[in-house]
Amino acid sequence: MSAREGAPSSVDPEPVGKWDRRNKWAFSVGTLGRDMVYALVSMYLVYYLTEALNLPDATLAWVATLILLARLFDAVMDIVVGSVVDNTRTRWGHFKPWILGGIIASTVLTVLMFTNLQLKGTAFVVVFSVIYLLWGLSWTASDVPYWSMMPTLTLDQRKREQIGSLAKVFATLGLFTVVVAIIPVTKGLTPVFGETGAWTAFAVGVCVMLLLSQSITLACVKEPNLVVEQDRVTVRQIAQAVIKNDQLLWTAISMTLFMTGYTTTATFGTYYFKYIFEDENMYAPFGAVLGAAQIAGFLVFPLIRRRLKRQVIYTLATGLVAVGYVVFFFAPANIFVVGIAALLLFVGVAFIMLLMLVFIADTVDYGHWKLGKRRTAITFALQPFIYKVSAALAAQIASITLIVTGINSAASPADVTSGGRLGLKVAMMLLPLVFTVVGYLIYRAKYRIDESFHAQILADLTARGQLIDRPDQ
Repeated sequence: MSAREGAPSSVDPEPVGKWDRRNKWAFSVGTLGRDMVYALVSMYLVYYLTEALNLPDATLAWVATLILLARLFDAVMDIVVGSVVDNTRTRWGHFKPWILGGIIASTVLTVLMFTNLQLKGTAFVVVFSVIYLLWGLSWTASDVPYWSMMPTLTLDQRKREQIGSLAKVFATLGLFTVVVAIIPVTKGLTPVFGETGAWTAFAVGVCVMLLLSQSITLACVKEPNLVVEQDRVTVRQIAQAVIKNDQLLWTAISMTLFMTGYTTTATFGTYYFKYIFEDENMYAPFGAVLGAAQIAGFLVFPLIRRRLKRQVIYTLATGLVAVGYVVFFFAPANIFVVGIAALLLFVGVAFIMLLMLVFIADTVDYGHWKLGKRRTAITFALQPFIYKVSAALAAQIASITLIVTGINSAASPADVTSGGRLGLKVAMMLLPLVFTVVGYLIYRAKYRIDESFHAQILADLTARGQLIDRPDQ
């Protein structure tokens, strides 16, 4: 088959440039509701279990362990889902049917997860674990195909960075909307619905946003035809697509370390303001400032990228994160000092999160070049795999810390010892700092898809007839 066979006709119904813009915005808007739901589950599920349901230490320990196991199982299933998506052939494309089915199931299960089922002990552990496992699987069914769409929209590194940057802006808007709103809104709804009912109502609200934002993506994104049609993936090729793509594996390890640290810090945010800062009401405005800082990081990334290479940006971002964590750890309970530390931290986090996203996108092209087959969904299945493993490890770290430090059993902040507070700060700041630095060192030692190498990859694939030669992409 030549490079031109299977290409769209020379007369497209819409100019490519118009679809570039429409796809960029329609794809990116979809992350708004997605990250609202994901933030609720990944950052506040433990808080809901300890502060709203008031689970005893023994029950919390069992739930945390089963969450970890469910997440690990679900993470492995991401690769399987990726292969199924790559094998999907419908009039709506590879991705959209799975996104639609997944978000509908995730909506129902998210509300159930934040509903007080009036169960105790073993019955609660079993029922909650089943709901959580099903939620993870349904989220996978939509998340893998959603992010797999991104590298199919363009082959150009800079355009991918622009799409990724805008998507992360909307994702951050969604995430920090939850961060800012969750404490005041659930408190405000408590007189009407009760404490646990307020959390259920909040979950319903974010799920509505998920359905609305994803509807825009499903209705408006058009997949351009950039790649020569591939054969259906076999079981053997699933393993090859992951194991033999060395750049994907090293990226996954670095990203897992970084995301475990970041998610651990975020999970402890509400506990920090309640038990160390001793002013829970400051969490919402603090979150708003951090959200603005992270959005600013995503917005300025394309500008910085014009002047600096990715490796330099990653180095600078890691430095910002490191300084932020150190200042945060030694900061007194002063909102100005804590705010400066967090600003440094979250601007650096924004850069690293975006870099990780485009690194994975580029490993799709690398895997195609190295293995001769393009496995987009299988490759991008590593992103939700990473997020789930990271969230599971963060939840386990948080749960163990809360039990060991006595915070879970404390009736009030005054009941937490100075040692308990120190333990919270170590788990929240120093441990994530170690994860972040180790992840960066692995990247520097092993990742090699720089700008020139990526350009050579695309040139080789086009010469082989494996890409459709469209210079506007």
